[in-house]
Amino acid sequence: MIRSLYSGVAGMKTQQTKMDVIGNNIANVSTFGYKSGRAAFRDIYYQTTAAASAATATSGGTNPLQIGYGSSVASVDINHGQASFSTTGYTLDCAIAGEGYFQVMDNDGNIFYTKAGIFDIDAEGNLVDSNGYFVLGVSGSPTGQPAGSQRIRVNLPFENPSVATAVDNINGIQYTISSSNETDQANVNLTFASSSELPIGQKALATVTNSSIVVTLNANETFASLDELNNVVNEAITAANNGVSHPGGEFVIEMDDPSQFTAGITGAQLINASFGVDAGTIELEGDLASYFNISTVGDAFAGEGEATLSLSLDDENNLTITLGDYTGTVLASQLDSAGTVLLKNGTSTTDAFVISYPSLRTINGNDLTNLTATATMTPSADSPNLGLGNGVFTLAGGTEGGEQTVADLTGISINEDGVLIGSHATFGLVEIGRIDLATFANAPGLSQVGETYFEVSLNSGDPILAVPGEDATGSLVSGTLESSNVDLTNEFADMIVTQRGFQASSRMITVSDTMLEELINLKR
Repeated sequence: MIRSLYSGVAGMKTQQTKMDVIGNNIANVSTFGYKSGRAAFRDIYYQTTAAASAATATSGGTNPLQIGYGSSVASVDINHGQASFSTTGYTLDCAIAGEGYFQVMDNDGNIFYTKAGIFDIDAEGNLVDSNGYFVLGVSGSPTGQPAGSQRIRVNLPFENPSVATAVDNINGIQYTISSSNETDQANVNLTFASSSELPIGQKALATVTNSSIVVTLNANETFASLDELNNVVNEAITAANNGVSHPGGEFVIEMDDPSQFTAGITGAQLINASFGVDAGTIELEGDLASYFNISTVGDAFAGEGEATLSLSLDDENNLTITLGDYTGTVLASQLDSAGTVLLKNGTSTTDAFVISYPSLRTINGNDLTNLTATATMTPSADSPNLGLGNGVFTLAGGTEGGEQTVADLTGISINEDGVLIGSHATFGLVEIGRIDLATFANAPGLSQVGETYFEVSLNSGDPILAVPGEDATGSLVSGTLESSNVDLTNEFADMIVTQRGFQASSRMITVSDTMLEELINLKR
C-alpha cells in the first residue's frame, strides 16, 4: 500500500508535466514557426520481492516477482515536422518549403535559428526579423558567392558614379592609380611590398579584404614594362579574390613619365624607396696600380672612358696626383706615411673619388715618374628604384554621385532561391542579397530559447550552410509564413487522457489511504 501511494504521486507528477506541455502547445497554436512538443513517459525502478529461478530436473522455472514505483518523464521531444503555410500577401514574409532554418543574429553576435520568416527592412537597410535580429546570408549580388552568415544590408549603386583614384608623388615621379569599375567598393588602401620568399615564376601575391589590398612583388623577378606590372598585379588580386574579379575591376598604375620605368627592373627595385644613383667604378691598371688604389667612388661620379694617372712632385715634396680631369694634392707633411686624398673634378665637391697613396719614402725610393697607369672610368648611373613601397595609395572618390538607400526602392521581393530583388526607378531590378539556410545532422537536438528561436546544442551538430533549394534544403515561398504545427485534435485527445490519468492517480492515493485507515482500525 505504501508503494501504491508513491506510484500515485509519481503518476500525478508525470501527468502534470504532460499537461504543461499540452498547455504550451495549445497556447502557441497561432504562433508562426512554432514546433509542438510531446512528453514521453517511462517506468522507473522496481522492487524485486522474488528472483527468477531456473528449471531443474524435478521442477520448472519461475519468473521474477517485481513491483514498480510509478513513472517519470523520459523526454520532451520537439516535432520539427513541417506545418501548413499561411498566405499573408506581404512580400518579405517567407516560408521554407522543405528542410532548413533561417539564421538570425542578435546585437551581441549570437546566432539563432528559426522557421518564422517574419522579415522587414529597417531604416539603415538591414534585413531584420520581428525581434529586430539581423537576418543572415549574403549581401550584394550573390552570383558566385557561397552560402554565408553575413548581415544582409541593402547597398545600392550610386547614381552618376565615378571611378576611385589615388595620386602620389614619390621622388619626383607622379603616380596615379585608378580602378576601372565605378563603385564605392574600389575605395580601398592599396599597398605594395616585396619578398624574396616567393617561388621563381610567381611574380606577385596579393591579400584582399573589404577595405585594403596588399600586393607583394617577387624581389627576384624582373618586369619588362609598366603594362606587364599592371597585368601581374591584377592577376594576383583576382587570384586572392577566389578567382573572381575585384568589385573595383582592374587597378591601373600610371606614371607621369613612363620612360622612368626601366626595362628589366626587379620587384625589389620597384618597391625600394632608396633613391639616388648607383655608384660608378674606376679600374686602375699598369705599373702604378700597385702603389695607388681607388678606394671610394662618389655617387655622382661623372668620369667616363680612358684616363692616364700622372704624378708631379715639386721642390717642397708636395705631390700632385692627376687622373683625367680629377686632381688632388698631398702635402709633404702628409707623405710621412701612406694615406688617402680626394680627387675632385674642378671645384665640384660631389663629382669626386678617393685614392690611396704611398709614403714619401716609398716614392723617393722608386722612380715613379717612369712608371705609368691608366684607368677605365664608368660614371654613376641613375638608380632604377621607383619607391612603390614608400607608402599607402588610398583610392577614393569612387561613386561620387547621388547615394541611393532603401528609401529609393519602389519594391522588394524574394525569389525561391532566397535572392532579394529590389526595384529602382533608374537601375531597374537590382540583386541586393540572398537569404541562406542552415541544416543540422540532428535537428531535434536543437535547444529552444524562446521567441521561436533554436540554438546549437551538443547533440544537434554544427550548422551546415546552404543556398535555398540546394544541398537537400527547401526553396523559399515569398508572401507566406509557416504556421504552428500544433494539431488541436491530438492535443485535446491527449488532454482528456492526461486528465483521466491524473484523476486515476489521485484516486489511487485516496484508495491507498482508505486501506491504511482500515488497517489502523483493526484494533480498537
